[in-house]
Amino acid sequence: MQRSLLQLHLAVFLAGFTGVLGRLISLNESLIVWYRLLITVITLLFLFLLPGSVPRISLKNLLRLFAIGALVAFHWVAFYGSIKFSNISIALVCFSTVGFFSALLEPLVLQKKTSPVEILLGMLAIAGIYCIFHFDTRYNTGIIFGLVSAVLAALFTILNKKALEKQEAATVTLYELMGGFLILTLLLPAYLRFFNLSFVLPSASDWLWLMILSWLCTVLAFYLALIALEKVSAFTVNLSYNLEPIYGIVLAFIIYHENEELSGSFYIGLLLIIIAVALQMIRVYRLSLKAKKILTLK
Repeated sequence: MQRSLLQLHLAVFLAGFTGVLGRLISLNESLIVWYRLLITVITLLFLFLLPGSVPRISLKNLLRLFAIGALVAFHWVAFYGSIKFSNISIALVCFSTVGFFSALLEPLVLQKKTSPVEILLGMLAIAGIYCIFHFDTRYNTGIIFGLVSAVLAALFTILNKKALEKQEAATVTLYELMGGFLILTLLLPAYLRFFNLSFVLPSASDWLWLMILSWLCTVLAFYLALIALEKVSAFTVNLSYNLEPIYGIVLAFIIYHENEELSGSFYIGLLLIIIAVALQMIRVYRLSLKAKKILTLK
């Protein structure tokens, strides 16, 4: 359990850079995600072909992983849309509501018993969002995009829990991101036309940031999170990702001085989210100690 939590938090730390990279890249949100997935899928295929071959799975499992991958792609588009309509800090804080949405959705999807503690901790994170939304209306559109991103991220993590029961983490990573790329490719022309956007090639600096985004913040972070998900609950993964705003916000403050744009309500909301994360981590640690004692007695 402790090793899984360490892998999880390393993935969260890497994910904390995605917001900053999203702002550094000059492309619109849909193209950022499309190029990110393009580089990532090519990289994964290369890594799989080196030792032997790409793993084969049934058509039913392939379609299931492709559908989950589509959720990943749409989540990223909504996330970067949140950054474009507000800023990095707001987008990352909105992302923290995945804990609340997973606490509501996980029992329905996985047919588990609802945990009142998880619901309360998720609501604490929601209260943090409300403080920002209610008292600082400048970023309402960005907050809505951010909440859509959080719902999709919650569904993605929950469905991954079931996918990992049948496939290895590396296989799941490959086919989900491949599916996300293919589905986004099909929908991209309609998206660009609807928002009156053009398909453009990245600049030299954009390519550099896209490589970092794809290799470190996607391939490595995605794989570490999936490995951790084999041992911990989807709710724990989602709530742990509430630390992502902390890392990303600190970077946004240092690089873009976003602290000058934010009001006091933002910091109140952020504090509530930090409390929710800390309480869940304490809870998980105590549960792991209790489980070890039970195994020792047996």
